[in-house]
Amino acid sequence: MIRVIVVGNGMVGYKFCEKFVAKSGQEKYQVTVFGEEPRRAYDRVHLSEYFGGKTADDLSLSTSNWYTENNIILNTSELITDINRDTKTIHTHLNKTHTYDYLVLATGSSAFVPPIEGVEKEGVFVYRTIEDLDAIMAYAKKIKIKGATEAAVLGGGLLGLEAAKAVRDLGLNPHVVEFAPRLMPRQLDQGASDMLQAKIEELNIGIHLNKATQYIDGKESITGMMFANEELLKVDMLVISAGIKPRDELARVSGLEVGVRGGIVVNNQMQTSDPSIYAIGEAALYNQNIYGLVAPGYEMADVAAEQILNGDKTMRETIDMSTQLKLIGVEVASFGDPFIENENVTAIIYENKLSGIYKRINVTKDSKTLLGGILVGDSSDYNSLFQIYSNAMALPKNPEDLILGSRDGSEGSSLGSVMDLPDTAVICSCENVTKGAICCKILDESCATLSDVVKATKATSGCGGCKPMVSDLVKATQKSLGKEVKEVICEHFNYNRQELFDLVKINKYENFYDVLDHHGKGDGCEICKPVVASIFSSIYNDTANKHVTTQDTNDRFLANIQRNGTYSVVPRVAGGEITAEKLIVIGEVAKQFDLYTKITGAQRVDLFGAHLSDLPKIWKILIDNGFESGHAYGKSLRAVKSCVGNAWCRYGMDDSAGFAIELENRYKGIRSPHKLKGGVSACIRECAEARGKDFGLIAVEGGWNLYIAGNGGANPKHAVLLAEKIDKETVIKYMDRFLMYYIRTAGPLIRTSTWLEKLDGGLEYLKEVIIEDSLGICETLEAEMQTLVNTFECEWKQVLEKPRLLKRFNHFINSDEKDDNAVFVPLRDQKMPKAWS
Repeated sequence: MIRVIVVGNGMVGYKFCEKFVAKSGQEKYQVTVFGEEPRRAYDRVHLSEYFGGKTADDLSLSTSNWYTENNIILNTSELITDINRDTKTIHTHLNKTHTYDYLVLATGSSAFVPPIEGVEKEGVFVYRTIEDLDAIMAYAKKIKIKGATEAAVLGGGLLGLEAAKAVRDLGLNPHVVEFAPRLMPRQLDQGASDMLQAKIEELNIGIHLNKATQYIDGKESITGMMFANEELLKVDMLVISAGIKPRDELARVSGLEVGVRGGIVVNNQMQTSDPSIYAIGEAALYNQNIYGLVAPGYEMADVAAEQILNGDKTMRETIDMSTQLKLIGVEVASFGDPFIENENVTAIIYENKLSGIYKRINVTKDSKTLLGGILVGDSSDYNSLFQIYSNAMALPKNPEDLILGSRDGSEGSSLGSVMDLPDTAVICSCENVTKGAICCKILDESCATLSDVVKATKATSGCGGCKPMVSDLVKATQKSLGKEVKEVICEHFNYNRQELFDLVKINKYENFYDVLDHHGKGDGCEICKPVVASIFSSIYNDTANKHVTTQDTNDRFLANIQRNGTYSVVPRVAGGEITAEKLIVIGEVAKQFDLYTKITGAQRVDLFGAHLSDLPKIWKILIDNGFESGHAYGKSLRAVKSCVGNAWCRYGMDDSAGFAIELENRYKGIRSPHKLKGGVSACIRECAEARGKDFGLIAVEGGWNLYIAGNGGANPKHAVLLAEKIDKETVIKYMDRFLMYYIRTAGPLIRTSTWLEKLDGGLEYLKEVIIEDSLGICETLEAEMQTLVNTFECEWKQVLEKPRLLKRFNHFINSDEKDDNAVFVPLRDQKMPKAWS
């Protein structure tokens, strides 16, 4: 038996084992793993989720018996202290000796701690392991009892910003301290960093740039950080996340070659200066670089496994450091060379400070080649851009379309079809899975579904960013084989939403279990129950009160649940127009029930912090004063935003406010696959942002321009022009048809923008259906919409009029008491939920 010893049981060490046991010929080898931590390998990439309630087992990369099932001997809590290369043995701190034929050093890295005076004081931590996180949580709890609230994170890179989020989740006020003049200096340029900083500062996280820490203030425990020029930042805790340093101490004591600045020198076979010893991951120095991302580490693990098994795979000469992630809720991505600037390169930059979006792409002067780019605030185009860059694909005629979207009304990605990619295109960087490998699993019939492909190739199992593209590849390959491709709702129904919609309508089902008994299996789940309930609402205009047990929490209680278990209440304010008397009523309600109030982006007032048992009392006051439910909790029309129009504005070309009110009152309460938002602007100055909505109207000479299928949020899409210079009656006619066709055919939780993008034939086909009536269904669509309009009922009012419905608005079955776990703390003259400890 050939003996392979792996030193280190982190993500890359585990990946080596996984790759090794999957290869042919491994049966002749015995793999033994040593890890100094007390547990099996876990996911450090998502380490911050430990603060959100995930356990060590949740983060584990394997099951408890995986190593045994794969004939791997795992030794935890055992540190390797020495390597004797002459006898090919290793020694542990337990005075045990083991012999190897091949040794794999996957010792990873440790947190870099700058040589700052006082860094050893109590209250100073590093952010690296689960044990570090346990210590941070315990200390945070300790100082909060004493009233301490301030914590700093040293380092404004990827890990530092993750640590800042963790500190905030612990209920402390975080400060990010960075030596460089910008955040994430290795990934972002100044413009992108400024945008990221603005987004983070909105979350009440302090950013301190260009700060050189001179010493840690305090006697035995930290009380502050002293910067140059005698500037003191008072903090009660410090988390250091200022980079990494390779764990190369074993290599040093055994005489292996190491780099001047650390790291075990390896060749493209992952061999060290001793051919029997390999180094992988953050301990390895390849091409004079240490690679701190998981994807290069996984590739190193595969190469080492292949080499030990006498394969010929080697590392690529150039390692791509492209990355996509979400930092404190902000999407960030960079690819290729994000900073390149010379006379042969043009940088195209889009910056929207209002939406918090920054995009930059670097292209050659001839506009033929994409060299790199940066995305902040919206990274939805990352996969497409990365494939265009990495495969040197041709750019569109106007390269700016790559980040701005096409301005000619056409839909779809600038990448075109995902099937146009070469078979060698790497789709999953974490696992180095190519398009060819994914498609072949479907073509050779070894896999039948997306989950089969994921299981066979491990694609999407890393960061998960490639999942949409992998899914598209699987579907496109299945279609190329003539197979029917449809997205079923869940395991209980072998139908998509459109098919189930038709089945319910044709058979006149009115109960979830009737649908399940005739067309499903099992008991249903939290996915299919709300979908069927929504279908009932879309067909019969049944309110959520009729199907309470199949609704999600928000629809069940007709209010949005917040993070401390209280609810928010949003009355309808059609078009954003409200009288002084009604404003006073809202203020009085907020005052009486001690609610936090905020004017929303949809021109309404949101009332936060309502106890469940208080909801009917609040609704009664509002309804008695002319309000009704704003359906902020439902997958339905939220609001139709408007400018003041020609009633007041000297530029207004029509009554935008009046039309917005008419449209909102027409479509209010109508359940759809996802939420709907509208906007009406009185002129092309677009103050109502109509082109960022699911439907939008702009007044022009000769009538209204009708735009559809736009949305804001994390993945903004400009609405596209459906019809121009039409009168109000035609607007409503086209709107009725468009919305009903969307309600009939879209999948669950699919916004209009995504629906149109994936609709066969796209916008031109939709125009044929909606305007030209190519399917002969327009009259039916209009009649169905009118039925929904005519049967509207306010759900809040229903509850108040039927005492039996009030029973569900108690925290406790046998008591009228409120939930005393809802604790609030002050926030700018109002209040907010107390952070979870």
